[in-house]
Amino acid sequence: MNAPESLPRSPAAEAEPAAPADSDALHKVAVEFGDCDPAGIVYFPNFYRWMDAASRHYFVHRGVPAWRETERRWGVIGTPIVDAQTRFLRPASYGDRLAIETEVIEWRGKSFVQRHRIWCDGKLLVEGTEVRVFAAHREGGGIRAVEAPEIRALCEG
Repeated sequence: MNAPESLPRSPAAEAEPAAPADSDALHKVAVEFGDCDPAGIVYFPNFYRWMDAASRHYFVHRGVPAWRETERRWGVIGTPIVDAQTRFLRPASYGDRLAIETEVIEWRGKSFVQRHRIWCDGKLLVEGTEVRVFAAHREGGGIRAVEAPEIRALCEG
């Protein structure tokens, strides 16, 4: 699928990035029949579900404990999304084995930007970015964004 001519594209978007090396850092997904629409291609919301799982996998791989434990230690209950952008480049179908490459491309005070690239057989299918915040319970109810230097240190170390 190509972007319509009316949409501007950056020069970086023209060159496809190299496929990732097989690694424990990759989140792997097997596409099941139920993940697909009647046309036999993955129903797009499933990519968001898999990117969300890959986000948590990213933290686990870097030694960040379960969110229950980060809440106990540092007050951080998770990393909700406040913005998401996704480009769908190629379809996936039942039986495909996907590899999701996830990295933090920008650290901010109380938030960060994660990029996910979803690959199948060395071809880039989907590229998405998410802005996430480190969240804690707000006194009186709800949540609030907080800094999480301990989690950032684990990820950068």
